[in-house]
Amino acid sequence: MKNGPKSRTAGRPRAFDPEAALDAAMRVFWQRGYDGASLAELTEAMQINRPSLYATFGDKETLFRKAMDRYCAGPASYVEAALRQPTARAAVEAIFAGAINLTTSPANPLGCLLIQAGTAGAEHDSMRCAMVRQRKIGLDLLQDRLERGQREGDLSTSVDAAALARYITTVLRGLGIQAADGDSREDLLAVARTAMQAWPGEPATTP
Repeated sequence: MKNGPKSRTAGRPRAFDPEAALDAAMRVFWQRGYDGASLAELTEAMQINRPSLYATFGDKETLFRKAMDRYCAGPASYVEAALRQPTARAAVEAIFAGAINLTTSPANPLGCLLIQAGTAGAEHDSMRCAMVRQRKIGLDLLQDRLERGQREGDLSTSVDAAALARYITTVLRGLGIQAADGDSREDLLAVARTAMQAWPGEPATTP
């Protein structure tokens, strides 16, 4: 017969959920870093074998890039929401609060994936550059929000928006490191409040 039974493998759905597997890989990278995350750990957490990993996500470097995108669009999406706050100051306060909540939550690995997953090895220079680019995107978005605040009148035009954005970003990275070292949420909130004391006010006017 020309129309025999269909192959058992034809059209067979994946035996795993790619979205859940990517979430699991993200958490391994978040906790272990790029270098520290072995393929054995990744496949165990993702509940797949190596052929399935390569077929669905590519090699380890490609998987990491996808996990990094997942992190920015998921756990770190508080940044996008914070930037919609009505003033530049409120946006920065919301970013600090979101970062602290994320990096100290018992539901997550401690710290920030974009810092924790860093690697200094020359053989992984492309990974280091990828993380630098991702952090640069965040810096640019923050600077854009500060410049918008200047246009809308809630941040003085005398402020160097680029320098202020770098200052805030530097504090945020420090918060991520301290969170990974085990600092409490309350301790980090105190740091954020101290940082906000440096928020520039209106320039003094000449009497």
